[in-house]
Amino acid sequence: MTEPNEVKVEVLLDIINSSARKAMAEYKNTGHGVPGVDTGAFHPLDFATDALALRKAIRLLEGACEQFNTILAPPQHTVFNFVNNYTWACTDVAVQSRIADILDRHPEGLSVDVLANAVNLDKTKITRVLRNLALKGCFKEVERDVFANTRLSLVLKSTNNVAFYVRTQRDFPKYAAVLYDSMIDQDFARSFKVEKTPRTFALGKEEKINNNFWEMDDEARDIFARSMLGYSEVQNSSAALHYYPWDNVSSVVDVGSGIGAMSIPLAKMFPHLRITNQDLSETIQLSRNAWEKDAPEALLDGRVEFVPLDFFEGSPVGGKDVYYLRSIIHDWPDDASRVILRNIRKVMGPNSRDHKAPEHTLLNFGSHTVHQLDMVMWLVLNGKERTLNEFKMIGASVGLVLTQTYDLVGTKLLEFQIAQD
Repeated sequence: MTEPNEVKVEVLLDIINSSARKAMAEYKNTGHGVPGVDTGAFHPLDFATDALALRKAIRLLEGACEQFNTILAPPQHTVFNFVNNYTWACTDVAVQSRIADILDRHPEGLSVDVLANAVNLDKTKITRVLRNLALKGCFKEVERDVFANTRLSLVLKSTNNVAFYVRTQRDFPKYAAVLYDSMIDQDFARSFKVEKTPRTFALGKEEKINNNFWEMDDEARDIFARSMLGYSEVQNSSAALHYYPWDNVSSVVDVGSGIGAMSIPLAKMFPHLRITNQDLSETIQLSRNAWEKDAPEALLDGRVEFVPLDFFEGSPVGGKDVYYLRSIIHDWPDDASRVILRNIRKVMGPNSRDHKAPEHTLLNFGSHTVHQLDMVMWLVLNGKERTLNEFKMIGASVGLVLTQTYDLVGTKLLEFQIAQD
């Protein structure tokens, strides 16, 4: 008789097998085949925004593999891996020293002697960093002490938006290191205020003056804007372009638009749309520059406008069809989120729709990315990823009702309308 735990393992094996085959089929359908672990070029599907079937297969595969390893590995082995994973530090070294940029000029590989001189780092230490990353398929050792780029390491090039996102994460381990201390501190333990985060706790111990995450100089603001483009690529936020009926919409307000990670491709795909970008005045200027570079035709046609907005102090432009918030609400605790939504609710018409694009609503199975993002939001902003019921509740508290959900993997698009009495 088969034991219950054995049945669970067999089920996981079936999920791994079927989801892997579905992913392989999606790659093959492009005519380019399945990507190799050490190939030095991107696959056409790597940055495709409409590859929903592939992303659903990968979500299942990641979740099943995680549980499979946990069940069969000795628990001490798994816990050791919990606390001894320094891939983040090695990735930071690679990004800061621009190793991928240098190797990109040497597709056949480059010796660590030459590479170490080029990045002005110790040869032995840079070799240890690269071998750690090569274990994950990020860089490859083509022969002893000779390294080359792979499909993964190409993401770390300084011209890649995701590399900018990596750069913005480099201080986060410092905030995580004081997580428990902040949870037992009298002032921080039970507070969800934006000024009582593990980040501010850590900076307070270092006697740093500026504890406001959103206060940035021009260079930092530009890096953050680029990082949000990379973040959009990681989370596939642009899937909303393909799977929402934009043809039935005439006007869109991108609330907290950044430099146009969503609204620029939206304008290109749907030229009939009238788009309003709203963000803080400093960001709006960066946004204008991005549109002039990437979508000048929309500016010439008068299809886009830029209106400064502090969404805590005022409401967006009124009378539009859709008010779109991409990764906004998860930045803030409940009280602050209600202020944002209430200000939008004030200007919505009876047929207006409020769209929120959270990374995921929290799940117990599937990609662990959402749970890691939940920790990031907590550490830095006292925000959080929310469950579907939590979104319903916070919407209802300001007079909005959830009318539609779109599971786009990485992004879950939620549509709200004014609640009818």
